[in-house]
Amino acid sequence: MKKKVVLAYSGGLDTSFCCIYLTRDLGLEVHSVIVNTGGFSQDELHQVEQRAYQMGVTSHHVVDETENFYNTCVRYLIYGNVLKNNTYPLSVSAERVSQATAIANYANQIGADYVAHGSTGAGNDQVRFDMIFNILVPSVQILTPIRDLKLSREQEITYLKEHGVDMNFEKAKYSINKGIWGTSVGGKETLTSNLGLPEEAWPTPVSESGSRRVELEFVKGELHSIDGKTYQHPTAVIQALQAIAQPYGIGRDIHVGDTIIGIKGRVGFEAAAPMVIIKAHHTLEKHVLTKWQLSWKDQLSSFYGNWLHEGQFHDPIMRNIEAFLTDTQQNVTGKVWVELNPYRFQVTGIESAHDLMSNKFGSYGEMNNAWSGEDVKGFSKIFGNQVMIYHKVNQQ
Repeated sequence: MKKKVVLAYSGGLDTSFCCIYLTRDLGLEVHSVIVNTGGFSQDELHQVEQRAYQMGVTSHHVVDETENFYNTCVRYLIYGNVLKNNTYPLSVSAERVSQATAIANYANQIGADYVAHGSTGAGNDQVRFDMIFNILVPSVQILTPIRDLKLSREQEITYLKEHGVDMNFEKAKYSINKGIWGTSVGGKETLTSNLGLPEEAWPTPVSESGSRRVELEFVKGELHSIDGKTYQHPTAVIQALQAIAQPYGIGRDIHVGDTIIGIKGRVGFEAAAPMVIIKAHHTLEKHVLTKWQLSWKDQLSSFYGNWLHEGQFHDPIMRNIEAFLTDTQQNVTGKVWVELNPYRFQVTGIESAHDLMSNKFGSYGEMNNAWSGEDVKGFSKIFGNQVMIYHKVNQQ
């Protein structure tokens, strides 16, 4: 009886090579899996399935992780206003963690002997996939043909042609990876430090002009409605906002960061909905949370985002931080108004029953209603007392 291998499959060159190599050279029974985190249409999924069977897989399975990806990960990126290096909403890195987890679970479900992926030895994904497989299915051996055989793209193409594979071997000018929490864009420009991506590189062309005001309503930290319209699940409201904001060219940027393996990496991305949601959510929080809630959220959220980027989603500290972040969202309920314009957006205001910026207690720089001038004089003296003592004791 042939041994089973679960292959993380995308239908591209690397995973097509893996299909042929694992079946014909290693004699394994290949079960391909594609994990959808909101980036594939039904037609695209069908095409990938057809290609997988053409490559000789025994079975092909689609795991729709879109809602689970939000429930277990994206919601906390929103709660924490997480932007890697103050720029990147962790679009692909968070997605990869969810995909690797789903593949490990499927390998366990069908009793696979091996699990395989098409990563090379040059990027973050190899670490994320290997580590999560080692954590969740430690008894299952990991196969990585592209990395282990140190294959060039040309060698892969030659091998596939020798085995009768007929597919488009032309390398796309830009590498696009689309998911519910953003789309990454890689090309020759992102391999440099000085070049920006040209207009034609961005997957969504700018087709909107003028301005549009949208009303976003949050309920306990989660986006609940747009312009008064509610949605069945937060993933649906994210997709709706994406459809509104993306044609303005909002959320385009280039992220430069430190990879897990120690080199610098650069990637373009477009993430209109994530960027608008995070900014709107953060603005609402600044109105309804206290100073120290905001301070500790910043620190723990930064750690959460960095550790997630490193693939360490299954570390129990992540559940502890998620519990804290969830608890901070009890009063993050209200409306936020955002003005959309080509290539930019602005949060113009909020309304919340929990708004701490209430004129009942005073107006900043103008009038106080809850204390007297004498109260402030005494407070100022006590508040600086220890620092005054330090300077008196240590004055030259």
